[in-house]
Amino acid sequence: MENPILKENISNPLLRTILENRNKLTPKGRILADFVIENPVKTVFMTTRELSEASGVSEATIVRFVSRLGYAGYSEFNQALRNLVDAELTLPDRMDLVDLKSPSADRFRRMVFNEMDGLKQLYECVDFETVHRVVDDLSNYEAVFVIGSRLSYTLAYYMGWSLIKVRGNIQILKGSDSTSIDRLTVAPKDSLAVIITASRYPNELIRIAKQSRRLGHKVVVVTDSSNCPLLQFAHEMLICQSRSIPYFGNPTTLSCLINFLIQEAAMRRSDDLKPHQTKLEQAYRENDILFSY
Repeated sequence: MENPILKENISNPLLRTILENRNKLTPKGRILADFVIENPVKTVFMTTRELSEASGVSEATIVRFVSRLGYAGYSEFNQALRNLVDAELTLPDRMDLVDLKSPSADRFRRMVFNEMDGLKQLYECVDFETVHRVVDDLSNYEAVFVIGSRLSYTLAYYMGWSLIKVRGNIQILKGSDSTSIDRLTVAPKDSLAVIITASRYPNELIRIAKQSRRLGHKVVVVTDSSNCPLLQFAHEMLICQSRSIPYFGNPTTLSCLINFLIQEAAMRRSDDLKPHQTKLEQAYRENDILFSY
């Protein structure tokens, strides 16, 4: 039977690499390749020993297999497989991954450790050269548009709301609102489009990224995977690679990175920050915006 994930994702880098190299593999390597293609969801949760037992090949074959595909090790291969699986799992599929029979305290502990693992990976892998360039852009571009959709709109709203406390000419756009295209089309040419997106990636954000690039805006994509389809339109990209597959979403590492970008942007604009924030505080008092004793 034809694998539906394979049929729909022949452009996926991992599957394409496996297919391109299949005929060059040893007989055992081909058995392993077929097992991975037919059982990606099972494979992504397996150790090398478990995969060896399930596929009927040795762990040495697995090591040679991932090396032949161009991955530095099984962990890197498994991350690429995780990206594929995460993009394709439906909501019912995701809930099937939840161990509903385990005590709720165990599920909570597992969730917290997954979040901690994601933050640790962010700390170890963040590209500070790109971070500094993005912070420069957030500080220097005349107009900044922060864009999100579905889950990522929450993060985009937070980022835009916070940046308003740092500088002027910030606009928050919702990908599902078609007027976002209008506002980007009439925006100044030296505008910055910051697009935040997480799996599963909304097509409307892909269209906005493509249109922003076509309009000549600088495009920054903040996302959770190196396989994010918006990256082809990005001038700069910040990737918070996740090791786990979320049930509904996993915004922790993205929100942490966004917090850092905002704080760094504030530091860059230290000379203008106090008068800007004093003006905002005056407006809050005059319009009774915030509670005060």
